[in-house]
Amino acid sequence: EVEKLAFRLLELVSISLGLPGDRLTGFFNEQTSFLRFNHYPPCPNPELALGVGRHKDGGALTVLAQDSVGGLQVSRRSDGQWIPVKPISDALIMNRGNCIQVWTNDAYWSAEQRVVVNTSKERFSIPFFFFPSHEANIEPLEELISEENPPCYKKYNWGKFFVSRNRSDFKK
Repeated sequence: EVEKLAFRLLELVSISLGLPGDRLTGFFNEQTSFLRFNHYPPCPNPELALGVGRHKDGGALTVLAQDSVGGLQVSRRSDGQWIPVKPISDALIMNRGNCIQVWTNDAYWSAEQRVVVNTSKERFSIPFFFFPSHEANIEPLEELISEENPPCYKKYNWGKFFVSRNRSDFKK
């Protein structure tokens, strides 16, 4: 069901850009998506630990279910200030990833985020990472490129990028 939701969100992104609803689905013929269960134990000195350091999601979309404890923060684009994302019961959080930013040539932005730990409560979250096929090439969509709007990004292969990112232990 989460995969169906992700495909529907892709469709809405395409339509919002004036493109056919199925414009992005071809990148996901043999998708490399996965689900992860995160557990963040309490930490009496949270300033000494991060649940997950600052990062942008590399894939297309992330659908996140989180508990009521909270800890997810998003960096405000205008000044870099960290803003807590308040948990809402029975709600999902949708993050656009770098692939969407590249395909849309910056019409949509991938937000920087991090997770901080709680002093007294454990936290759980379940992200679904919606990733393209291993062989997909990621570059600005030609329909969105013009003289007035030149490409902001060079083409890269998703599979090679993903393997490289994992081998680097996300240090860069």
